[in-house]
Amino acid sequence: MKSGILRALRQAGDSFVSGQALCEKAGVTRQAVWKNIAQLKDCGFVIDSVPNKGYRLVSSPDKMYSYNIGSRLSSGTICKKIESLEVTDSTNIRAKQLAEFGEEEGTIIIAEKQTAGKGRMGRHWESEPGAGIYMSMVLRPDISPVYVPGITLVTALALVGAIKETCNASPLIKWPNDIVLGGKKICGILTEMSSEMDFINYVVTGIGINANNKYFPEEIEETATSLFIQTRKKTDRAQLAACTIDYFGRYYKKFEKAKSIEPFTNEYNNALANRDKEVKILYGMAENAKKTETGIARGIDKNGALIVDTKSGTRHVLSGEVSVRGLYGYAW
Repeated sequence: MKSGILRALRQAGDSFVSGQALCEKAGVTRQAVWKNIAQLKDCGFVIDSVPNKGYRLVSSPDKMYSYNIGSRLSSGTICKKIESLEVTDSTNIRAKQLAEFGEEEGTIIIAEKQTAGKGRMGRHWESEPGAGIYMSMVLRPDISPVYVPGITLVTALALVGAIKETCNASPLIKWPNDIVLGGKKICGILTEMSSEMDFINYVVTGIGINANNKYFPEEIEETATSLFIQTRKKTDRAQLAACTIDYFGRYYKKFEKAKSIEPFTNEYNNALANRDKEVKILYGMAENAKKTETGIARGIDKNGALIVDTKSGTRHVLSGEVSVRGLYGYAW
């Protein structure tokens, strides 16, 4: 009900919405509307209440409440349910637990803070409370398991679109699962799967965005940044989360229908940070890679593999096998 009330107030802009209109939209009594408005105010929403005029939303708190995000989603969204948490070990862990219990596709887990966030190859992901966006989505795609890596790539495209729209910034993609701005990482993606030989039980895609972080630990400050640091403007985290969910849903539906990344290769390559730049391929765990190779990144192929021209020939690099880094910085 709170999502519906907030949606109606947002759609009205600076105009007041009568209590009767809110009752009709939500299908509840005036008493129920009044009670929920009072609860929203207690949570930090500033709502004007004027007799004979109704209610008007003045401002929203910078909190990742489920109804704060849900009220901003478009019609036809992939999101079916949002579970918002103040603290969790990892939104991916929680999403996998729910998926095991049969939660439907479109279930979103979002948290203010993670205590055990992780990235690709088990790397630790810093989760400053109240600054970032940490969320995971339960998916049940009708595709072969071999195509699941493509979900990471369409997630990256969704993030680029959402950040452009919400933050007026122009991020790029560092293949396969990082979003960069100013040559540094602002977002990571972790896609995990439970499957059998030719059947997917579920997929969980986790997203961590450095939104309003003002600083980073010394050990990662050379490679990590935030939207706030890059734009000097505070990001509306709930709006960016909702926009990301909506963009992802549109890309995901097209991907599931095509069962391939091929429809998106040109768009992805145009957003690729290290396209036509020299990169280093690290085979195995990046920190302990025993074999490396340099070459020029040309883009991705129809399977999502990175095409790299090396002295010994053209490589089609799969994300599960290697790490790719720029020679002159984190992204390039």
